[in-house]
This record gives sequence, structure tokens and C-alpha cells, in this order.
Amino acid sequence: MSFKLNFLLLDYAIRSLLRRAGKSFFIFLILSLLIFLLSSVLMIADAIKLELNTTLKTLPQITLQRFIAGKQSDVPISRVDALLDIEGISSMTPRIWGYYYFKPAGVNFSVVGIDAYEEQYSQTLSKLTQQFDPKLLESEHAMIIGAGVKKVLSENYYTDFFNFVTSEGKWQKVSIAGIFNSDLTLESNDLILVPKKLAYAIFGMDESKATDIVVKVANVKEIPTIVQKITERFPDLRAITQDDIRVSYQNLFDYKSGFFLSLFSVCAFAFFIIIYDKTSGLSSEEKKEIGILKAIGWSSDDILKEKFYESFTLAMGAFLVGIAFSLFYVYGMQAPLLRNVFMGYSELKPSFVLPFSVDSSMFVLLFLLSVPIYIAATLIPAWRASSLDAEEVMR
Repeated sequence: MSFKLNFLLLDYAIRSLLRRAGKSFFIFLILSLLIFLLSSVLMIADAIKLELNTTLKTLPQITLQRFIAGKQSDVPISRVDALLDIEGISSMTPRIWGYYYFKPAGVNFSVVGIDAYEEQYSQTLSKLTQQFDPKLLESEHAMIIGAGVKKVLSENYYTDFFNFVTSEGKWQKVSIAGIFNSDLTLESNDLILVPKKLAYAIFGMDESKATDIVVKVANVKEIPTIVQKITERFPDLRAITQDDIRVSYQNLFDYKSGFFLSLFSVCAFAFFIIIYDKTSGLSSEEKKEIGILKAIGWSSDDILKEKFYESFTLAMGAFLVGIAFSLFYVYGMQAPLLRNVFMGYSELKPSFVLPFSVDSSMFVLLFLLSVPIYIAATLIPAWRASSLDAEEVMR
């Protein structure tokens, strides 16, 4: 059977769909909705994975945290000198950072203390310390904030300064010296950079201690050995590597995939109900139409071609509409509600923009799972009916 495009048959197929507008629209709507849901979830997952994996590359090779009675505690800075003699460690930087809860907006800001004389552990901080002089920030009692922080503060009428409430309940006025943007939204969107002395004052920490210690090694293959030496020397230190964080990310997505699996099961069940209805046989009206077409001289090939055009037009239209709406929903509207399947419903951090990430193989997979299957479900009963005599079909 040749499938050379026949515009007359195509026109007849479209008119046939319009004659059964109610049923055609229902199938079109269901297919579009299924493709929209599946593609939206896959796009959201790909976008968040891209952002997390890109951010992961900027994280420290080893982060040392101190735990006492199962709770994280501050690390004495004196341990930096005690660990620098371990072979393979190229540098160690004590960090002062923490989360500051801004109650009026219901969000958490990440406050990080920086020092002009220390080596920065990420490229973002290195660029910012080159752009803004930490000494000047300290003398002017100022801070640098991310674009997400600026948006939240502006909505709460803080334009030139911000009043921190310290752990002692005192007001700490800090002026805004600059605003920065970064390609890595998760890394910098909620970030506030302040001089280290100011960070100590905000958190009420002892200046002889740090939140954690960042370790840089010369050879990444020696990381397990260095971690073992560190924990043997100080058993209360927990070493967190990039691989540990990568595993945590993977476990998180494996857990969230359960929600996607449930959604996929519901969508697949609804789709195959439609397929079962199509393959179980044609309606009496459709059988009568095929019988009339055979009676006026249509061949089985012509009938199958018309049914192919009919099913392809409906299925392909639903596929394109579903994909178009999912692209707009995810990247235009930033996927309200559905993104919470992977990110949770907490509003304790400023929202971030999903980076554009489209996997062509995902489109191919969705196409193969929808359009060809629906076409086959339409052609099989049509072939059965068209192979019979016109009188037998209409009977």
C-alpha cells in the first residue's frame, strides 16, 4: 500500500473528524493532556538536574563539619593549622556562613562571610571579591546581595540598606553595596555576602570558630585517603565530598521519581483505555461509513489511507499541542504546582528560574509512545472492516 500524500483523502479525513466533533475533541483533549503532563514533568526534572549538577561542580572538594551528640557544631579554627601538614592538602579555608530567616517574606537568606586575605573556594566568590573590595565592605559596613535577595528586600521596602536582627536581639544596619547575578541560580539567588566580622556579629559566633572548613586537594584521586586521615585525627569531624552530595542528589530524585511513577501510571492507564476502546472495534456509524465507501467504489487501500490521515492528524495535533503547552508552562510560567513534585512546597528560599533544558530523545520517546500507537489502534479495526464485503460491513 503506497502512502503518497493525497490531499483529497486528507480533506475527507479532516471533514470526517469534524463530523464526529464531540468524540474527536474528547480524544484530542485526553491525548494532549497526557502528553502535556508527561513532558512537563520530564522537562522540570531535566531543568532541576541540570542546575544541580552544574552547581555541584562549583562546590568544595571536601567540606569538614563538626558534630557533637549528632548535632552540627562550630569548628575551632585552630584545627586548620593542625590539618595542613597532611600530605595532599593544598589549602584549607574556614567558612562563616548560615541561614538568616526573614520573617516578613517567609524566606531564608544564605549569609556568607568573606575575607580579603583568604582564598575563595568558588569561582563566583572569586569574581565577586575582585569586583567588590572586601576591605571597603568592612569599612563601610556594607554587603553584596544576589538578584533574588534584592527582589525580596525591595518588596519589603528595603532599597539601600537592611536591618539584621542579631542573636542577641539587637539591630544591625547594613547598607547594600552591590547586586550580582550568576548563571547558577541555586548557588547565588539567595546569597548575601558580608565581611567576616559582620557575619560573626549577626550569628553571635565566637571568632575563634568557624561554621565549617573547606579543603582543597591537589589530586582528586587522593580524596578518600585524605578524608580517612582527617577523620582519624579528629573523629568528631565529618567530611562531605562532592561525590557524597552527588549521591544525595540522586537519592532525592529517586525518591521524587515515585511521584512521577504514580503520575505516569495514571496517565498510561487513561491512554490505554482509549487504545482498548479503539482496537475493540469500530462504532456502528464508522462501520456504516466504511461500508458506504466500499459500495461506491473505494478500495481497502483508500479506506486505510483515509483512516491513517484521520488518526495521524488527530494524534500529531495532540502531540504538538501538548508539547507546545508544556514548553510554555515549564519555561514561560515556571511550572507552578508541578515543580513542587521535585522541590517540595517550602517557601523558605527565594524562588529561582528553571534553566532551559530540552532533551530531544524525550520528544522522540513521547512521540513513539503516543502517535504510532494511536494510529495502529485506528488502522487495525479499520483494516478488519475494509477487508469484508460492503453488504456484510453495513449489516
